[in-house]
Amino acid sequence: MPASTLRIYRDGRLARGCGPVTVRQRPGTAKGVMFVTLEDEIGNVNVIVWPSLLEKQRKETLGTSLLAVYGTWQCQGDVRHLVAQRLVNMSHLLGGLITASRDFC
Repeated sequence: MPASTLRIYRDGRLARGCGPVTVRQRPGTAKGVMFVTLEDEIGNVNVIVWPSLLEKQRKETLGTSLLAVYGTWQCQGDVRHLVAQRLVNMSHLLGGLITASRDFC
């Protein structure tokens, strides 16, 4: 779903997003949580990857240029993000397009 569609989603609704990974962050103060930013033609989708999913899907989390995320949409005030439940590497769809993310792990 494009970022514009997700912006109007209700809290707690199942959702999915896909886009090139622009940022991966795993701050030391986040207790193992990784924050991933996906970008599409409309905007950005912030993704939360809990440590348990990161452990199961480490390859998809860290080694993917184009990532599909299935999860639960959370919005509280102006804070909106997709809490990942499943990650899918879609990088094969990029063909020869080169993408790069800024990783702060």
